[in-house]
Amino acid sequence: MRTATYFFIFLNLSLAVFEEPAVYPLPFLVTSLLEVLCLLVFFGRLAHFAKVTPRSVFWKDTKNICIMAAILLSLTDLAIYGVLRIYNVRSIRWSRIVRPIFLINFAESRQIRRAFRSIRNTLPEITYVFLLFMFSLLMFSLMALKLFGERNLQTAEGLPYFRNYLEIVFDLYVLVTTANSPDVMMPAFDFSSWYALFFIAFVIVNTYIFMSLFLAVVYNNYKKHLKVTFGG
Repeated sequence: MRTATYFFIFLNLSLAVFEEPAVYPLPFLVTSLLEVLCLLVFFGRLAHFAKVTPRSVFWKDTKNICIMAAILLSLTDLAIYGVLRIYNVRSIRWSRIVRPIFLINFAESRQIRRAFRSIRNTLPEITYVFLLFMFSLLMFSLMALKLFGERNLQTAEGLPYFRNYLEIVFDLYVLVTTANSPDVMMPAFDFSSWYALFFIAFVIVNTYIFMSLFLAVVYNNYKKHLKVTFGG
């Protein structure tokens, strides 16, 4: 029973690869039939669990209510999407975001649920570090706007460079991962090599200090909550 449940959970999650927009598209009828099959299996597993569990206990368990709500939402969304598709109206399968609920809330997923609970308990404790990081990012973005906003610089594509505050925030946020380095600094560097100091300071503060601090806080708090969960 556990193997079958995991198989259909995996199948249900894998449908996102084959549904529009898909990596390997399959006809809508195929993916919808597979999803209905998975939902029927989940409902059967839930009904089987209800048969061997006292009614008062079954309905007090939020996991069972979450599974039932996810099944109803998925079926409703699938029906609406199918009807709109018949009339050639484009829509979005918003119920995809509830599919991980099946992975977490079935009785067979006790270990996954414990790990998820540890992650959930860790989130409030890393909020302060995240807020400090966002404050640093916003301040560096403001400095970048003041430094480069009035220089009339342009990117290699001929677009305005660092003249919109929100775009600056996004570019520097990406720079934390160093994904757009050194391209993001080249227009400023070509104007004056001294401007490289701004980006070096940004990377040191946010990538090397804040990201390391963020990782340490996440790891230590997750390990602490995981020990409490497993009684270690």
